[in-house]
Amino acid sequence: MRASGATAPPFVRLAAHPLRWKLLAELAASDYRVRELVARVGRPQNLVSYHLRLLRGAGLVTARRSSFDARDSYYHLDLERCAHALAGAGGALHPALGLEPTPPLPPPSPARTAGRPVVLFACTGNSARSPIAEALLRHRTGGQVEVTSAGSHPGPRIHPSAVRVLRERYGVDISGRRPQHLDTLLGRRFDHVISLCDKVREVCPDFGDDRPRLVHWSIPDPAAATGPGPVGHPAFVRVAAEIDTRIRYLLPLLVPAPQEVQP
Repeated sequence: MRASGATAPPFVRLAAHPLRWKLLAELAASDYRVRELVARVGRPQNLVSYHLRLLRGAGLVTARRSSFDARDSYYHLDLERCAHALAGAGGALHPALGLEPTPPLPPPSPARTAGRPVVLFACTGNSARSPIAEALLRHRTGGQVEVTSAGSHPGPRIHPSAVRVLRERYGVDISGRRPQHLDTLLGRRFDHVISLCDKVREVCPDFGDDRPRLVHWSIPDPAAATGPGPVGHPAFVRVAAEIDTRIRYLLPLLVPAPQEVQP
């Protein structure tokens, strides 16, 4: 028998605080700066910063310097770590409550295209982060999501390391893809606009009155890194893995699991 006086797991004790739960909920949707979180939760900055420090200390939240303004930092919720913490908390209460640590991918269904969500990924050059995200979301959903990507200052080509990582690690070929400018997409309707670059977040155009859901993923530019072998290749591996993890947690919002038919 399990002892009835067992204390709550650390995740439960941490997340049970109302303000910390609000911060977790906000960061589950998008990466934000402190002042944006202050506005969204309606609490003083010193209090928000204090609770963010606790969440960072537990490894649930990370901070990354903004590439637009180095005086700012973007806060990001590690959904993978949260999933494992929740699974551990459930298992601590009862073995049958240990949840799957990561959400299952919905099965691809190319025939199901009517009313499919439309997603735009944006970064500065449209040569690494956003085409990686576009390719991985298309690969993961098998036609259930319409997806494209663009940049505020598109480069002349997709970065060779982005092409290589997608081909070697995910079996996806984007060698024929060419960067495009965000302005070429004005007038199109999008359900979700996801910026992957702190700089492009500041200049992303308005896509009309349809009010797409705006999400920011603060991800470093792998092309700015250097390393052994092809220039920056390890950085591209890391960035592609981070984007793929974020996409796996985005999928249930884009493609809800089919409802079971009751007998």
